[in-house]
Amino acid sequence: MDGYQKSGHVVYDIKFHVIWVTKYRYKVLRGPIAVRVRELIRQGCEARGISIIQGSVGKDHIHLLLSCPLSLAGGRLRVL
Repeated sequence: MDGYQKSGHVVYDIKFHVIWVTKYRYKVLRGPIAVRVRELIRQGCEARGISIIQGSVGKDHIHLLLSCPLSLAGGRLRVL
């Protein structure tokens, strides 16, 4: 069961696909701004224990595929 995370009595694999879009899709994510946004995203994810599986910065949007710990995923697990 490679790729799965374990916690107590739970085995899980939580991934989120996040897309951020600039207001009015203005093409402002270029050059030093794109580099700074990338640094801030990495720092924020590292501080919260979130793994960035894949990501890209376009001129007017950012795509991220994130894997997060169960404690940050929110909601409750139900056992049926």
